[in-house]
Amino acid sequence: MMKAALCLLSMSFAASTQGGEPLIDNEHVTVWETAGALPPLAHDYVAVSLSRKGTAVFGRRGTKPGTTASRTIVVQLKDLPVPALANQSGYPPAFPRKHAKKLLENAQVVVWDYSWRPGEPTPMHFHDKDAVVVYEETGALKSTTPDGKSVVNEFNFGQVRFGPRGRSHSEILAGGAARAVITELK
Repeated sequence: MMKAALCLLSMSFAASTQGGEPLIDNEHVTVWETAGALPPLAHDYVAVSLSRKGTAVFGRRGTKPGTTASRTIVVQLKDLPVPALANQSGYPPAFPRKHAKKLLENAQVVVWDYSWRPGEPTPMHFHDKDAVVVYEETGALKSTTPDGKSVVNEFNFGQVRFGPRGRSHSEILAGGAARAVITELK
């Protein structure tokens, strides 16, 4: 009961700090954007600094994420394990891949930094894990599924998206620039 109350307290304080709702809130994560330190969180988290591209830190429950005057995306990890799907697609997993840099890995997450390059598509790949993507550039990616269907997804600096597991696609830069820190949930 105390743990649940602490979680609600942390979430309500964060909401008042943010002036609104979380960016994402589902059974696996609650994602906040902050420009200052949050109170100690009731769950472990990944903090992605938007002022220091290509970086992330892992924090334990009870510690404070964010720093004063630093725009940060905080991915609070809920206590619901998310096992990876068996990859029966025949495609490699989303990570590792060429040009991707692992930032951290533990029993809960693998976090990596990736920049899409003009004219260089990613290989067709399979997402075996749910992922939270924090975009650190403004641009557009053309995503193509194995059946040849394509869609262009535009995004802005600081935008955050939740990608469910079980998807296969390749991507190519369709405009602007594209860089992201990807938190895959284990």
